Amino acid sequence: MSDLLFERDDDVAVITLNRPERLNAISGPMLDDLTHRLLQSELDQSIRAVVLTGSGRGFCSGLDLKATDGGQPFVGGGLTGRPGELHQRQAPPTVLHDVDVPTICALNGAAAGYGLDLALGCDIRVASTAAKLSWAFVRLGVVPESGGTWLLPRLVGYAKAAELTFTGALVSATECLTLGLVNQVVADDQLMTDSLALAHTIASNSPLAVRATKRLMRHAVLESFSAHVDRANLQLQPLIGSHDFTEGLTAFTERRPPRFEGR
Repeated sequence: MSDLLFERDDDVAVITLNRPERLNAISGPMLDDLTHRLLQSELDQSIRAVVLTGSGRGFCSGLDLKATDGGQPFVGGGLTGRPGELHQRQAPPTVLHDVDVPTICALNGAAAGYGLDLALGCDIRVASTAAKLSWAFVRLGVVPESGGTWLLPRLVGYAKAAELTFTGALVSATECLTLGLVNQVVADDQLMTDSLALAHTIASNSPLAVRATKRLMRHAVLESFSAHVDRANLQLQPLIGSHDFTEGLTAFTERRPPRFEGR
């Protein structure tokens, strides 16, 4: 069976890291496949949301650098070279940040290292009660290599991010909810049901408007208020002329659920 599974649940794509015997440690080929599947979901307008999860008892324990033990380079997913020479323009965390399709991480267990950055890179996180996030980078003599130091302060503030990263903390699902690192904590056997329900709620809205909203929020952290208002107006103009906008108004006046087509 493949180390990475890609399935469709109507208009939602489900991507599953599938190496449970290794706590879903990511190999080079898995990184390539994950990048491909994320970009495929971005280009396929019939996909309105993506759920990323892991199989077994862990979400992802990080990069599988076992091949480097004998001095062999790690290659895959935009990562080329030895552990100290990783280039990540096409790496999944970068792609997660760049795509407009909404992403939900269904955290079924522990996320550490590269897996932690993947989880933080998703727009929304739903955690099972068994989930935990580990900032063990400093305990290994490295740093979060895939955007974690950019993402974490924006999620919890600088001081709390400093505490988590400097101490190498292990944070439970309940603590993650208190900190705002996850949106929901649910029972283990409800994780995929609840994550898919959330994904389908998002998918029921206009995909043009949802993607434009995500695009705006991604830019908002880097620009002034006035520049952002200008950008929002530019995003608004084509939406007003869309079929989805007409359908939304018509459904509202007819008091019925809208049937958005993404055009």
